[in-house]
Amino acid sequence: MSGTGDPSGRETPPVLFLAPGDDALRAERLDTGRGAPVARRAAPPPPADVDESARQLTFFGAEAADPSLADLAGLLAGPGEVVRMGGTARLSVVVDAAWRVHVLVAELALRGVAATWEATTDGRHAVRTSYARTLKPLAVAWLRGTGKRPPAGFHLDGRRLRLWLAAAGAAEPSGFLLRLGVADEGCWEPVGGALHAVGLSGVLLGPGEGGPAYRITGHRRLARLAELVGDPPSAAPATAWPARS
Repeated sequence: MSGTGDPSGRETPPVLFLAPGDDALRAERLDTGRGAPVARRAAPPPPADVDESARQLTFFGAEAADPSLADLAGLLAGPGEVVRMGGTARLSVVVDAAWRVHVLVAELALRGVAATWEATTDGRHAVRTSYARTLKPLAVAWLRGTGKRPPAGFHLDGRRLRLWLAAAGAAEPSGFLLRLGVADEGCWEPVGGALHAVGLSGVLLGPGEGGPAYRITGHRRLARLAELVGDPPSAAPATAWPARS
């Protein structure tokens, strides 16, 4: 099962496809009068705001505001990609498990973005949005030619981290990995700075060390990560999500 948006940029009725391996979770198109897809079932709400008084700044968790298209920058902080076509853009990310497809399709739908998925030749799943005018600002901010780089002032919050973790987070015995794009070396350092700014300083692992990824360790940092991203989505295995202590 697969599908894509209309490359010409014409608006077509958005359709959400059932992700692999789980007939119980279905995303259905609803007519909102604006053509925006809305998922029938959304992930459970994450926890309330978290205050980091030591930095004299308040960084909010995933529940602090309504979902917005700006949150999709969290996918681009990880292995997500964005491409432009005329006045439209499309976001895509390859994931390694079916539960990630369920979560991302639902999260995209909450932000009014239709998405499809298809199996890859290496046994993973490619999640892609339709080409949409609403995604063009994200592409303009992140693309430098054909390469990807965080814009000036890029920051992370709970909603962005939740999407990054849903797409490319991996639990380890001693911590948590947040995977990066293999070809996005220019992004690694600024993304690491954004992690540091929210109290999640990590160790950068190169491709030869099981990365590219940032490894988050330490009780305080892992507790901070769990507070920011909130409770696990219903489709996610408990062991795949950071647990609050």
